[in-house]
Amino acid sequence: MATLRTDSSSLAGRRVLICRPEPEASRLARQFQAAGAQTRVFPLVQREPLAETPERRATLLSLDEFSHVIAVSPYAARLLLEELDTWWPQLPVGINWYGVGAGTARVLAEYGLKPHIPDEGWTSEALLKLPSLAHFDGERVLVARGEEGRELTRQTLEARGARVTIMPLYRRFCPDYSKKQISTALHDFSADAVIALSGETLNNLIALCANCSHNLYDKLVIVPARRIADQAVAAGFNAPCIPGSLADNDIVAAVAEHLTGRDGGSGKAK
Repeated sequence: MATLRTDSSSLAGRRVLICRPEPEASRLARQFQAAGAQTRVFPLVQREPLAETPERRATLLSLDEFSHVIAVSPYAARLLLEELDTWWPQLPVGINWYGVGAGTARVLAEYGLKPHIPDEGWTSEALLKLPSLAHFDGERVLVARGEEGRELTRQTLEARGARVTIMPLYRRFCPDYSKKQISTALHDFSADAVIALSGETLNNLIALCANCSHNLYDKLVIVPARRIADQAVAAGFNAPCIPGSLADNDIVAAVAEHLTGRDGGSGKAK
């Protein structure tokens, strides 16, 4: 998918509230700043690795019994690879590796793996369209993810004949912000655009808006997929936008394009 380009002044005077977790939030903030935007990092999801369990260790030690390994996020991929380094100085051959999203695939590739990626899309739905995940005859599939997550991948692969093992590697939670911190982010900063790249992030944003006198419903909100866009509309957001991809450049380009389109380039969103 082609990446749109933005120049260093395309977002001059704009304010972008970035609600994704760290360190991805600060990395994306730097990209927006390079395009001239003012940014505020306000993560609405934090992540914490789960302690190792005997069950998880046993699964890792039996990695060579799996035909397919799927990481659902860059964080899941990093944690999985860190643990595998402890038990497998050299990874078993013959495993098909997958990353949900370009960022996850990039983490796997940087480790020297060659992950399968769909031609289009970056969601679980897109990944599940890959021919290599279409039919199974009892092959084992390992899914590395958070403590809680969508069951779509497990249910779909099991229906196709796979034996799926879910490996929770971390927990997600909403940070406990003070009323002053919330007011500063939602009201005082006066964002033109909000970056909410997961359903959980959007849910936490909706909860904050519902529990305070400030809301962002009339702002451009960047979401990762149609399912989340529909969720945003149902909650009252007027302008959800799905970028061309979840690469930082494409997120910045989508914000620049939509804000310019909404006000004709006058510098203020309507």
